[in-house]
Amino acid sequence: MKFLKSIYRKKRKNESWVKYVSYLLHLWLGLLSAVVVMILCLTGCLYAFKNQVTDFTNREIAYVKNASGKQVSVSSVQKQFAKEGKELTSVVIPRNPQRSFVISYKEGNVDKTCYYDQYAKRILGVPNTGANRFFEIVLDLHRNLMMANFGRQVVGASVLIFCFLLLSGLILWLPKKLKYVKQGLTIKIKSKFARLNHDIHNVMGFYTFLLLFFIAVTGLYVTYPWMKNTLIVALGGASIAEATAIDNKEANSAFDDLMADMMQKQNEKKATPAKTVPLDQIINLSNKELSYNATTSVALPNKDNPRFVVIKTNTENLLGMMLPDEVTFDQAGQLKSKNIFAQLPLNKQFTALAKPLHTGEIMGLASIIIYFIVCLIGFLLPVTGFFIWWHRYAKMK
Repeated sequence: MKFLKSIYRKKRKNESWVKYVSYLLHLWLGLLSAVVVMILCLTGCLYAFKNQVTDFTNREIAYVKNASGKQVSVSSVQKQFAKEGKELTSVVIPRNPQRSFVISYKEGNVDKTCYYDQYAKRILGVPNTGANRFFEIVLDLHRNLMMANFGRQVVGASVLIFCFLLLSGLILWLPKKLKYVKQGLTIKIKSKFARLNHDIHNVMGFYTFLLLFFIAVTGLYVTYPWMKNTLIVALGGASIAEATAIDNKEANSAFDDLMADMMQKQNEKKATPAKTVPLDQIINLSNKELSYNATTSVALPNKDNPRFVVIKTNTENLLGMMLPDEVTFDQAGQLKSKNIFAQLPLNKQFTALAKPLHTGEIMGLASIIIYFIVCLIGFLLPVTGFFIWWHRYAKMK
């Protein structure tokens, strides 16, 4: 009986029905989803620093000891590996000259990755995967609570509830009069615990509302097809229904373009060029097409794709966001495709960046730290909310 009284109250005088219903649903749904939301926020805090932790655990080989002198050419690296019976499959050339190359290669039928000192011309070592195993567990918890598809649905439902909690929390935060706005924006540090806890919940929830809501929505994007469709349409793309209802002429045209590209790649696979252009030339060609300094990833031709694929991470924008530009070349060095991120429609830009936007990697360490703080506050919201309810429960007779 006491518990039931603690989760229900009568509508107050002059209280709007919107605020009254928002209060009840905020309380009920908050108690229902608290544990899952806390797990999601905590694992999100941890996973945000995956790249930084991986770099730290591999710090002896992820960075070169002496970044002086001339860097070895990538073609020379390829030849060096070939002499040792290793076939290069990709290479990452960092923008930071103090970072080592990351090289992937085949040795026999085994795929391997190593860090390579481009100044000393030697392999520094293979990555320590201990941190990766830890983050795989964190990611599994974050995605599905380590309960496969059932857990994925629980997570999805909890994130939906969290979105509602943020919206209802904003409604409850809104002051009746302008003179009370300051009270809703400040925390009285010297207050008693109950008041301090309430202020932390109220004020911190308001300050982090937009970013927490954005993180939650981008999380739903990868969980629910209907959310993906909604966001794509909102950003100017075609809905699934519209995409499948295009006329025969457009369908045939799209199909013809796809088939032409596939046939072209098949012909490239069959054709054996007199001489495959060296990697250095491919990098030079890509730099002409994408004329800015950036971390560059080069994937070499393989049995599935006969082309060189070069991706440069462009950070030359107002916010320093990491935006991928891609060019491809055939084995003779002819440009086959060029995809500039800035020229893509908004819906395709969002699709390409959904993951880094969700994790906070989009602007590097600065945005990761911001996401960490916001997710930590997100973790504290259910905790402070529980104590608000518990204080009320404890006072009841």
